[in-house]
Amino acid sequence: HVQLVESGGGSVQTGGSLRLSCVASEYIGIGSRYCIGWFRQAPGQEREGVAAIYNGDGSAIYTDSAKGRFAISQDNARLMWYLQMNDLKPEDSAMYYCASVLGACPMTVFQALGIKQGVFGSWGQGTQVTVS
Repeated sequence: HVQLVESGGGSVQTGGSLRLSCVASEYIGIGSRYCIGWFRQAPGQEREGVAAIYNGDGSAIYTDSAKGRFAISQDNARLMWYLQMNDLKPEDSAMYYCASVLGACPMTVFQALGIKQGVFGSWGQGTQVTVS
C-alpha cells in the first residue's frame, strides 16, 4: 500500500483559510495514474468525501459543501496533493484524511453517489481542522 501523510491542519476562526497537504511515499511511482481523495470525519459522524482529483488529467470533483470554497490540486513531480480551504465554517471542523487508489477516479460514480471511501485503498493518519 501507498503511504500517505497529511499535514497543514490547525485551529482557525470562522472565515479563515487552511491549506492541507498530502505526500505519498515513493512506492506510488512517479508516472503512475491514480485517484487522490480528501475526506473528513467529525466526532460521531461518518467519514465523508470532500474532493477528489485524477492525476492523469487533473480532473477534479467536489461535494456540494466544498464547492466554491475548497480547491484540490496536485504536484505530481513531488507526489504531493493539496486541499486549499477558504471561508471555513465551524461545521468544517473534522479530522481530514487523504486517500489514494491506482487508476482513474470513477467520476461518474462520484457524481451520482458521492466520493465513496470504499473506492480508496490507502489512507493517511489524518490532520485535525478546528474552526471556531
